[in-house]
Amino acid sequence: MEYALVTGGSRGIGKAICLRLADMGYNIIINYTSNDEEAIKTQDLIKAKGVDAVLMKFDVSDTAEADANVEQWINDNKDKSIAVLVNNAGIRRDNIMVFISPEDWHRVLDITVDGFYNVTRHVVKSMLSKRKGRIVNIVSLSGLKGMPGQTNYSASKGAIIAATKALAQEVGKRGITVNAVAPGFIKTDMTQDINEADYKAMVPMNRFGEPEEVAGVVAFLVGKDSSYVTGQVISVNGGLYS
Repeated sequence: MEYALVTGGSRGIGKAICLRLADMGYNIIINYTSNDEEAIKTQDLIKAKGVDAVLMKFDVSDTAEADANVEQWINDNKDKSIAVLVNNAGIRRDNIMVFISPEDWHRVLDITVDGFYNVTRHVVKSMLSKRKGRIVNIVSLSGLKGMPGQTNYSASKGAIIAATKALAQEVGKRGITVNAVAPGFIKTDMTQDINEADYKAMVPMNRFGEPEEVAGVVAFLVGKDSSYVTGQVISVNGGLYS
């Protein structure tokens, strides 16, 4: 009874990851914050594949909520295990630095950085006891090269890249791998305000990516073929310079 927990799993890249991992036979725990309708749709699609799908509604940036949901699930399901964790939850609140409000600065970092800590610390403890596990953090091109108008977002994703490399060294001896996937321009709700026609010329492949193309790399990183891959950041950006 192995489960994959995907934060921000109801829509976009997170949804595509949930569906791909379900195809691999994993039962799925879908974390989400607010959109019940989309979460239920994703849950139904996963169950149609013949695996279990659990909805886990909480704000990853809230330590108490994470404790109450993730730790409680682990304690209540001793016959099951979270074998895969995908830290995907994140938001954009773009602006140039001088106009970023304290609220927008902290909200972006709280969800990505605090969210990573709040969820991972419970799951990795369980993985260490079982001496196995896969952790994949969804970062961004912005965390690798920085993007103007995204100082807050770039800072949050850059922090997770560094955390990925550090955690991989801590847990490698217990058979746990920790990697990151850095998407470029991907067609999701998060990028719907970016005009593909205006920006695709920046991309050598001359198009935006699909969520399923990110999910495919995540699938590799949680599969057997990546058993000796850890502490890495894999870009999925159509060749865009990073």
